Amino acid sequence: MEKHKWTFVVLIILVMTILAPTQVFAKEKEKKKEEKTEEKLIPNHVMPISKENTFPNSSEDQEVVEPSDMTKELLDDLKIPIENPDLIKQLNESTIKPSPVAIGYRGMVFLGRWPLHYESEETTVNWEYQKVNVNELNNIGGDAPQTIKYNQEEEKEVKGALTNKISSPGNVKKMMLLTAKSNTELPLSYEAVIGKGTKKDNAYNVPVKKFGYLDTYAPAVNEKGHVTFGEVYIELKGSKKSLVVKNVTKQGIGAWIPVQDHLSFHFKLKD
Repeated sequence: MEKHKWTFVVLIILVMTILAPTQVFAKEKEKKKEEKTEEKLIPNHVMPISKENTFPNSSEDQEVVEPSDMTKELLDDLKIPIENPDLIKQLNESTIKPSPVAIGYRGMVFLGRWPLHYESEETTVNWEYQKVNVNELNNIGGDAPQTIKYNQEEEKEVKGALTNKISSPGNVKKMMLLTAKSNTELPLSYEAVIGKGTKKDNAYNVPVKKFGYLDTYAPAVNEKGHVTFGEVYIELKGSKKSLVVKNVTKQGIGAWIPVQDHLSFHFKLKD
């Protein structure tokens, strides 16, 4: 009986030894997930203005292009991923059908040199990307505290762009925008406008003998990574066809992408 008791105790210790590292790993994983979620949180001094904005920004929704069955077959055989929606669209529209009796036939159809996919290396948000407005209140000679509120005095257009030159910039911008949206879950576009007369109810107190400034900034995402380029061919062998990518190169790229309908407010007092 004593022997069975000790055997049971040993088994319990072994199970706890095995499970302990797993539990620690699970806790660390959960902690990292929470930290990543916190990074995505919008700071308190940044506020949405989608309802107040007098200029209706149109969201830059990217067309999601699903590969056709034929395109899926071509892509599945490739070692290099192709995520360029414009290239996938062109492959979907290709109607090359080798003849089933074309024994011994070989050919290559050149589709051009394309940016194949974009890989993100860093996604950060600059909440003070561009100053768009300043409201002032002079209470130097006043006899009671006053409040200052945000009021957009002039229409402001905030534009994003790639940070360096690259081939097929339109394709690259699309892929970077899709990635940045996924990484931040923010309403991003390469153009954001704040309409004249846009107001917000947030009020800031200006004491007597003080001068109040309310500076307003438009935020933007800084996306950095690299793009893979390659020459794309459709190879025909008898009745079969396949996708071939040659002369593959990579290039580093960055982009500033404004956050639509969000503003960062900074209030300061001076004597």
